[in-house]
Amino acid sequence: METLKVLRDYFPMAVFTGKCLVFISEEWRVELTEHKDKDFSKSDAEPSVIRVKISKKALDGEFISGHYEDFQLASLGELAEQIEKYVQLAIGSNIREI
Repeated sequence: METLKVLRDYFPMAVFTGKCLVFISEEWRVELTEHKDKDFSKSDAEPSVIRVKISKKALDGEFISGHYEDFQLASLGELAEQIEKYVQLAIGSNIREI
């Protein structure tokens, strides 16, 4: 959750639900969740995996899960930049405008 809390500052238009960051618009829902590796033999120095899941609203008003991508970058600035670029390319719109 620590990485999501930092990303919340980078994406002020997102809502933090306590378990994920959510961007929502009339057409799209973008959800960021944090996953830690449960392998205790590995060092804690490995960054968390941030899963970015994109859903599009169907004609009936329900969001249909589309695709997702996992990001695992040590630099939080680079992580935020790459997530922003990925979402913008996937939805064809500026993430700061949704």
